[in-house]
Amino acid sequence: MKPELIDTPGATRDEDAFDVAAVHEWLSGRLDGLDGKPTVRQFAGGASNLTYQLSYPDRELILRRPPGGHRAASAHDMGREYRVQSALRPLFPYVPAMSAFCDDESVIGAPFYVMEKLEGLILRRDIPAELDLDPIAVRALCIDVIDKLIELHRVDVEAAGLADLGKGSGYVRRQIDGWSDRYRKARTENVPDFEGVMGWLAANRPEDAGICLIHNDYRFDNIVLGDGMAVLGILDWEMATLGDPLMELGATLTYWIQADDDEFIQQLRRQPTHVPGMLTRAEIIDYYSRATGSAVDNWTFYEVYGMFRLAGIIQQLYRRFHDGGTHNPVFADYWMFVGYLEERCKRAMRGAR
Repeated sequence: MKPELIDTPGATRDEDAFDVAAVHEWLSGRLDGLDGKPTVRQFAGGASNLTYQLSYPDRELILRRPPGGHRAASAHDMGREYRVQSALRPLFPYVPAMSAFCDDESVIGAPFYVMEKLEGLILRRDIPAELDLDPIAVRALCIDVIDKLIELHRVDVEAAGLADLGKGSGYVRRQIDGWSDRYRKARTENVPDFEGVMGWLAANRPEDAGICLIHNDYRFDNIVLGDGMAVLGILDWEMATLGDPLMELGATLTYWIQADDDEFIQQLRRQPTHVPGMLTRAEIIDYYSRATGSAVDNWTFYEVYGMFRLAGIIQQLYRRFHDGGTHNPVFADYWMFVGYLEERCKRAMRGAR
């Protein structure tokens, strides 16, 4: 991988700064070979937990911590994210090596954990032109990414020691109830109430298709690519749980914006799923179904769920901006996408009649 293509951090935003000396003092008591206070820079990608690079003379580490401001009570559990990755790595090697977890909020005002850095490329909105990938190479990359999702869904959670990570059966119902509650609590006066969508999802929910380990935020910008554009690692396990694999597929494909999607939703595109060679959403559903033997008889439900869930995530982020918990200007217009996603949900629901 060319060095200039490796994902690199920038300057730390003032509102996201922390006491570097305090982190170094805490960390040097747990890890050997940390010489001097590190240089700290912040990764711009991601809109939930904050990610920083700690650069020591002979070592680079990654620190993850929650954001400030309004947060959903069940979100941003650093200890849980650390535990999931620690337990999963022996069975699923596409997870960074964990280094240390701190639950003492007196250090920087919030729990945090530190892990080893995976050195590679993270694809965001577009594929760098220097890679010069033809459609055949893009298709191979796409299939590798989907195959890793399938591999994750096949992990033996008992062997990983993660059988207690979720609540078992009833996942579909809990997700609809949970996201409905979170949306209502995060709603502001400039977005629709989504009550019609929430009612439709509650009335049309299927039984769980199965229960397995799911990442719950599976996208290109959470995937690190190594030599040959092969998947090297998967990041951001904040929302990992035991859940329904088709619910995860529905959520994943909500972010899968194609070249033929309308101009408005193209503004939401944060990954290069539009380039020639990428499978379409329909092709991925078919590929996943054939690879896993899972019948997908009610895709409209998973499609509407994915869009509603995304609306909930976007609204939670906008609510933090609205309430002054963050001044990051990227969130300022998120409310417009919430209204758009309600219309997309209604369109899909009408097609299901």
